[in-house]
Amino acid sequence: MSETEVNPAICKSTGLPRKRFYRARAHSNPLSDSHFPVPISPSHVDYSLHYPQLLSGQADSSRKIQFADIGCGFGGLLISLSTMFPETLMIGMELRDKVTEYVKERILSLRKANPGQYQNVSVVRTNSMKYIPNYFEKGQLSKMFFLFPDPHFKEKNHRRRVISPFLLDEYAYALEVGGIIYTITDVEELGDWMKSCLENHPMFEALTEKELEADPVVKLLSSATEEGQKVARNEGQTFQAVFRRIVPSDQTS
Repeated sequence: MSETEVNPAICKSTGLPRKRFYRARAHSNPLSDSHFPVPISPSHVDYSLHYPQLLSGQADSSRKIQFADIGCGFGGLLISLSTMFPETLMIGMELRDKVTEYVKERILSLRKANPGQYQNVSVVRTNSMKYIPNYFEKGQLSKMFFLFPDPHFKEKNHRRRVISPFLLDEYAYALEVGGIIYTITDVEELGDWMKSCLENHPMFEALTEKELEADPVVKLLSSATEEGQKVARNEGQTFQAVFRRIVPSDQTS
């Protein structure tokens, strides 16, 4: 008897996990304490468990994660990026346990159905608002994604927003010079907030229109995720802010 016949959480036709078995609350409180292991430092993460065919063991430091999808949801962007950048290691960071489990199963199913593919993508359950420095070294990342984050509409909850002046300091630490932050939302006020935070931070500058048009990743921001597809079906608007990590002018000579 096949796995799909005994496991109703797996779709028989595609071999992929069914989302309805992994549904969770749309949002979680990023300021609460969750019960999951947190590495002491990036060197304490055994990434060979995430990329078994690409990394021979924890001591193998020749390849490191370059893309991080913060609040990756059901992993749509990661899956699209995986085949677009097959030589790049990338990881999704998700706070909700059931959603994280879904992404894990989705990746395993895709690896099984497509030998040699999707080996460069993985997911970890963590709170990225607290533990970015526990996972990434200084200047390690070349791309960070913040797609359709929780808007936290109430002013008293703005401190829970994943893009803020304080958190941008940590993201700048993890990003290499020239690395890019991609943000998108369907909430105009949040879009203005994220753009303003990035514009006013000394270590980021906006990409030009020409650069945005030439970047193939930009096109995925509104189409690769479940949230983006929902906005498109409803003919809604989206608001993007894409910024490059720079060296502050007062540090250049």
